[in-house]
Amino acid sequence: MKWDSHAIVMSQRIFFSERKTLEIDFRLSALRSLQRALTEHEQELVQALYEDLGKPVTESYMTEIGMVKSEITYALSHLRRWSRKKRVPTPMTQFPARSYTVAEPYGVVLIISPWNYPLSLTLGPLVGAIAAGNCAVIKPSEFAPHVCAVLQEMLQCFPSGYITVVEGEKDETQALLQERFDYIFFTGSVSVGKYIMEQAAKHLTPVTLELGGKSPCIVERSADLSLSAKRIVFGKFLNAGQTCIAPDYVLVQEEVREEFLHWLKHWTEQMLTKDALSLPDYPKIVNQRHFDRLMGLLEGEEVYLGGRGNRETMQIAPTILTNVSPDAPVMQEEIFGPILPVLSFAAIEEAERFVKKREKPLALYLFTRSRKIQKRIERNVPFGGGCINDTIVHFATHYMPFGGVGQSGMGAYHGKASFDTFSHRKSILQKALWADLAVRYRPYTEKKEAMMRRIMK
Repeated sequence: MKWDSHAIVMSQRIFFSERKTLEIDFRLSALRSLQRALTEHEQELVQALYEDLGKPVTESYMTEIGMVKSEITYALSHLRRWSRKKRVPTPMTQFPARSYTVAEPYGVVLIISPWNYPLSLTLGPLVGAIAAGNCAVIKPSEFAPHVCAVLQEMLQCFPSGYITVVEGEKDETQALLQERFDYIFFTGSVSVGKYIMEQAAKHLTPVTLELGGKSPCIVERSADLSLSAKRIVFGKFLNAGQTCIAPDYVLVQEEVREEFLHWLKHWTEQMLTKDALSLPDYPKIVNQRHFDRLMGLLEGEEVYLGGRGNRETMQIAPTILTNVSPDAPVMQEEIFGPILPVLSFAAIEEAERFVKKREKPLALYLFTRSRKIQKRIERNVPFGGGCINDTIVHFATHYMPFGGVGQSGMGAYHGKASFDTFSHRKSILQKALWADLAVRYRPYTEKKEAMMRRIMK
């Protein structure tokens, strides 16, 4: 390891102590610098995303570059308003006074990002950290080395004491986690998330954990089956299924199962041809270990479509499995690949019980025309977020927070939620000097107690 994690954090603490990041104009200027750097390095990023994951240009822009650009634009438009003091009511017991809250940055934050969306899941949180006035140490995934190298070059637009990119593997991450940060933002697996939280607890450092889980699709008999299948295919096979909110499995009502499977096959072949492995822009699996794990999940399963893999190119054809047992290995862990198990249910209560017996998912997707069933699932089934009659697009909005619940994570970000995540909301009560009510002071009397009872209820 050629760098000193303690020196990096101390350098950032010195920079933060200079108070520059508290100025809104400084933050706006930093966001504009990030915006320019993203545009200047766009072609390099597209190439890096292709080399690391085989992402096509359109997909790279839609899910990575464009996502970050729009997040920056939104923050630039709203930052001054987010940063203002927020007046709140003052209770009668504190009269005369005024109350307000002030958003202040935590200080030096650590952002650890994953390999599957190595640009947007790195720079998306960074936008929030900058907007809130923090310094940031960024640890991208070693499994996306080309993107990491471009990020290292690209973020040199900032002073190293302000924004620092740390390249490396597990040892480098562990070294960083021994340091005391003021906030940690992690996106990745549940197992690593637990480790991050354990290390953060040593310093009582607050965390946001964006994890994963088995996100279900429920297709009810009243759904538009063709459109439902089309949108599930889009969400499932995007980035070769390596998406934390990808549909992990489908529960389809028995009476429409065969027609739904027909449309799943139809739209998979329409979007990805009958031989996706021959497409020059079909994404690859990130590494051979992950490829072998995914191919192992197919063993003993009934393949309705696909099922083939090319270990040389690390590509797996879009695969649909039928007659899958709930106890099968493919149903025990998040798949994170282009494999879609399809199970069936008789009544909606059965589907509801099936999902609720498992850990709370990061996302849930319900396809139905029934308002009654929609309300039932929304009310009864806990999940991080999701869509009615679509998949994954709830991630791509600034107006709602995105995050998990239970095993799928804690905390949220996007838009103002990102600013709030990286800010401590400081509460202040400013008491007037022109009056001082005696009711709270000793000596206590029956009259004072009676007055308190009238106003404190």
